[in-house]
Amino acid sequence: MSFRQEIQVTEAYQNFLASLDPHHATKTLSENELVKLFHQILQKGMHGLCFSMYEDGQKPGDDITEAQVLRRMKIIQPYIKWVRSFSCIEGNEFVPMVAKQLGIKTLVGAWIGDDREKNKREIDALIELGQKGLVDIAAVGNEVLYRNDLPLEELLAHIDEVKAALPGHIPVGYVDAYYEFSVHPVLAEKCDLILANCYPFWESCPIDYALNHMQQMYGQALAAGRGKRVIITETGWPSQGKNLHAAQPSDENFLKYFIDTQLWCQKAGVESFYFSSFDESWKVGAEGDVGAFWGIFDKNEKLKY
Repeated sequence: MSFRQEIQVTEAYQNFLASLDPHHATKTLSENELVKLFHQILQKGMHGLCFSMYEDGQKPGDDITEAQVLRRMKIIQPYIKWVRSFSCIEGNEFVPMVAKQLGIKTLVGAWIGDDREKNKREIDALIELGQKGLVDIAAVGNEVLYRNDLPLEELLAHIDEVKAALPGHIPVGYVDAYYEFSVHPVLAEKCDLILANCYPFWESCPIDYALNHMQQMYGQALAAGRGKRVIITETGWPSQGKNLHAAQPSDENFLKYFIDTQLWCQKAGVESFYFSSFDESWKVGAEGDVGAFWGIFDKNEKLKY
């Protein structure tokens, strides 16, 4: 292998390489020290959180009130600059509305699945929210290709539709696992920015190597973007549940992953949305017992640590 002139090493990629460090901040810390550092990071402030809509007993499809969104948004407001939503209907439209009232920037997603009638409602609602000035970044779908819900061509058409309808200053992208943008270069080309989900846990990575694996995921998305802005739209670690091979949920591992990723993102200048704000019990069925335990706050809206 030799140097190729046509391969661009962007400033963002140079910064990424310079940020890599094999010595993790949490490697030798006690649990008390981890909790203390966890609180210091929260007080300093994070880039963003994925917004958890549902109280215990609620699930997607239930209509959520503006009052509930406001109450939960006020809980996370002191710690964030951005919030990410996943849908634009059934009460999810209140997320960007409330966020803007509280001075929080918004990454607003339309949920795209295999129900084409519902997809149209989602896209129309995303466009309406964007035209009202409530959207800072628009995401047309989340892991649609990962779930194999729609053909790539149909997804690209939806992205084109939203880009044509929204004001030009609003970047439009699509959220999926980091590798989908390498597998589908046309998708990376279509998007204004790369919105990548990066989960070492779901790839059975031991906690001691999780930060390095997440960095590799981000680096792959960065390379696929060819100079475009890259945002980590989801990353996290569960605090309870069954092991996924070498990936072990625990309070200690949750704290280590949160701290390592937050400190690295700050150092590297990487925009990231941590998953998630609150534990949500409905996820037990979809993701196994670990699904309910990804929040910084528990299901009763109390900080876990």
